[in-house]
Amino acid sequence: PAAMAAAAYELLVLGGGSGGLAGARRAAELGARVALVEPLRLGGTCVTNPKFVCGQVMWNTAVHAEFIHDHADYGFETPGVKFNWRTIKEKRDAYVRRLNDIYENNVRKAHIDIIRGYGKFTADPEPTIEVDGKKYTAPHILIATGGRPVVPPDSEIPGASLGMTSDGFFELEELPRRSVIVGAGYIAVEIAGILSTLGSKSSLLIRHDKVLRTFDSLISSNCTQELENTGVDVWKHTQVKGVTKSPGGLLDVTVSSAVPGHKPTEGVIRDVDCLLWAVGRQPNSDGLCLDQVGVQVDPMGHVVVDEYQNTTRKGIYAIGDICGKALLTPVAIAAGRRLAHRLFEGKQDSRLDYENIPTVVFSHPPIGTVGLTEEEAVAIHGKDNIKIYNTSFTPLYHAVTQRKVKCVMKLVCAGKEEKVVGLHMQGLGCDEMLQGFAVAIKMGATKADLDNTVAIHPTSAEELVTLR
Repeated sequence: PAAMAAAAYELLVLGGGSGGLAGARRAAELGARVALVEPLRLGGTCVTNPKFVCGQVMWNTAVHAEFIHDHADYGFETPGVKFNWRTIKEKRDAYVRRLNDIYENNVRKAHIDIIRGYGKFTADPEPTIEVDGKKYTAPHILIATGGRPVVPPDSEIPGASLGMTSDGFFELEELPRRSVIVGAGYIAVEIAGILSTLGSKSSLLIRHDKVLRTFDSLISSNCTQELENTGVDVWKHTQVKGVTKSPGGLLDVTVSSAVPGHKPTEGVIRDVDCLLWAVGRQPNSDGLCLDQVGVQVDPMGHVVVDEYQNTTRKGIYAIGDICGKALLTPVAIAAGRRLAHRLFEGKQDSRLDYENIPTVVFSHPPIGTVGLTEEEAVAIHGKDNIKIYNTSFTPLYHAVTQRKVKCVMKLVCAGKEEKVVGLHMQGLGCDEMLQGFAVAIKMGATKADLDNTVAIHPTSAEELVTLR
C-alpha cells in the first residue's frame, strides 16, 4: 500500500539512547539495513542518561571541593577559593553537545537512516511501526526506549510536582542554597553527595534506616554513615506528606518520620530551593501500543524478555532500561551488540550474561561492587559454605589530612575452593579499582588466586590480595 514506506529495512530500532545506538551501529557494521527512530538528540542528553557524562562531571567537581579541604594539610595556602556553578554547567553542557554531534555523525557514517519522531506499533498483521502517520516495517524490530524518573502524583503527595527529578538537577543554573533529596537509591546518594560537598545544605529523606538497601549490608551501612560524615542531614523512616510554595518562590516540605515502635512526628523543612525526587524510574513503554502486537509487559510496564532479549512476539526484541533489569548504560550497550551478532552474524548463542556485572556508585567516597552480596550468597550456597573476608583501614592519602575517610572492603567466597562470588568496597579509588577485579571474578578467581598475586605497595587495592 502507498502508506507503507518505500525503504525496506532489516532492523528498526526504537530509541536512540546508548543501547539503541550500540545495537543499530553493530547491526549496520554486519551489513544490515538499519533505521533508528528517535524524536530527540541521539545518545540521549544528560537528561535521558543521568548516570553518564553529566553526573560524572559533577562528581569530579565535588571531588575537587574535597581536595581543596585538604590543601592546607598538604602545605598549599589557598585562601578565598570560590566556586562558580555556572562555569562548570556551561562547560559540561558544551561537552554533551559535542558528544551528541559525534553520535549523530557516527550514525550517518554507518549509513543508518534517522527517522525523527515517536514510533508506535500498529495493528497490521506484520510488526509495523508508525511515525507521524508513515508506516515502516522490518523482520527485526528492537525496542530501546529506556526509562524516565518518577515523580509521585499530586493526588498522592499534594504539591509533589513542585519538585524536580534528576533531569531538573542538570538544568539548575545556580547551586541551590537548601536542597532536599527524596530517595535511597544510587541517584539520590550521588546527587545528595554532590550538592552537599559543593556547599548546598542538603537533607536526604529515606523511608527506612539505610540507603542502597539492595547492596551488601556493609555498603548500605557504611554509605549511610559517610553521607552523614560529609554533612548530609539523613532523615530516616521519613516520608514527604506535602509541598507548598511560599510567595518568595521557595518550597516548604512537610515530612512525617515514623521510627518503628514510636509515634510518628511531623516536621517542616522550610525555604527549600531544590526539592529533588529520586524515587525510581519508569519504563517508556506506555505510548508504544505494545498490546497491538502482543508484546507482554509486567505490571510496572517493563517489557518481558527472555535471556536472548526476545519479547513474546517473534521478531520484536527489547534491551536496556525498558526491560527493568540492571539499569546501567554499559548493560544496554552490551545487550544491543550481542543481539546484533545473533541476528546478523548467525551467532545463535550470542547473549548477555547478567551475572557478575560490576557497578560503581559515585558517592563520597565511591563504591565498587560486583557479584553476590553476603545475604544472596548465603541464600544460594548456604551459610556453612560461605567464607567472608573483611577489612577497614584509612588510606595513605589521609595520613596527613585532618579529614579522615576510611576504606571498607568485603570479599564473599563460596565452597571448599573459596571461589570469589562477591566483592564490595567503598573508599578512595574504589571506582577505578573495580574493573580489573571484575575480570578476575568473571573468570572464576578463587581466594587463593588473589593471595598468589603480589601486592602493589602502597595502594588501597593491595588490601584485596592480602586479606586474612
